[in-house]
Amino acid sequence: MNHNTPLPPASPRPLRHLSEVHRRVMTTAQLKSHGISPAEMNEQCRTGGPWQQLLPGVFLLHPGPPTSEERLHAVLMYAARERSPGVPSQPNAGEGHAPAYPDAVITGLAALTLHGFSATPPLTALDQIDVLVPRMRRLRSTGCARILRTPALPTPQQVTGLPVAPVPRALADAVAELTDASAVRRLLTEAVRGGHCEPASVVRELNQAKLLSRPHVVDAVDSLLAEGRAIAEDRLYEMVHVHGLPDPVWNVDLRLPGGPHLGGLDAYWPEQAVAVELDTRAPRQGHRQDDDALWSEYARKREHLERLGITVVYITPKKLRDALEQQAAVVRTALMAAADRDPAAYVVVLPR
Repeated sequence: MNHNTPLPPASPRPLRHLSEVHRRVMTTAQLKSHGISPAEMNEQCRTGGPWQQLLPGVFLLHPGPPTSEERLHAVLMYAARERSPGVPSQPNAGEGHAPAYPDAVITGLAALTLHGFSATPPLTALDQIDVLVPRMRRLRSTGCARILRTPALPTPQQVTGLPVAPVPRALADAVAELTDASAVRRLLTEAVRGGHCEPASVVRELNQAKLLSRPHVVDAVDSLLAEGRAIAEDRLYEMVHVHGLPDPVWNVDLRLPGGPHLGGLDAYWPEQAVAVELDTRAPRQGHRQDDDALWSEYARKREHLERLGITVVYITPKKLRDALEQQAAVVRTALMAAADRDPAAYVVVLPR
């Protein structure tokens, strides 16, 4: 037997149903299902032999270094829960099914690279690949596999046929290992600028991971929120111009004549008394009172303005990203409905 013909022709289950990568990386259980005994496995993995053991119970069926794809599959094979003894953890690839890796999800820098981030190292440069498993799994980090236990696995996204954590969760797991403030800032900025996710979802994951007590993470989050607001403002301008809404006055403060300040708005149509405000709130660890106070401020301002006859439309950055036309329709409906309302109170409009 040589590395070009790693399995005997008399194997109980032929290999032609397997994808190419699964001919090169297999578990002990899979090899046994093809009639390979433990003694034969050890013989093939002898020094200078045609096979090598990448991780406990996971074999690379050729000499030389593994490819990035092989390492990823090897880590998932090591971390995945076997369905039952002797049954491979992935279905027949030749039948059009993606590999199934129960209870194992790639996360951290490897996941971000798979999502297409440019600020992360290439997979070949990563010494370890982070993989999430349920908290109760008795599994330890070894070799190129770093095991991260979690109370609840995120719903994975399929990227190149692999179960990969969504960007916000992958970011939180990557940031947990980083101490370089500039590296954290680059990752968070690319997440938002590249359209991978919204700032609020990132901050929510960082909050749940208890990372917002680290000064370099807080600084990066402040930059992230500023970046996210700038992008949301650009999308708001795009919504108005692409969907043919009348031009509002931008970034203004409203005041009653000789009276109190009513609040700032991102866009305002004075003739129709319709306002748009971007809701860019994001949860902060240890700042629940501040979050509640900010929400109360939003609610008070909206209630006060609507008592004056001003319609306020709140739009989140996510809605601007995912449903721009729908948000334009909401604003257009508010503008058209102005003709059927009583005139609004007179307010003073000032640049913000």
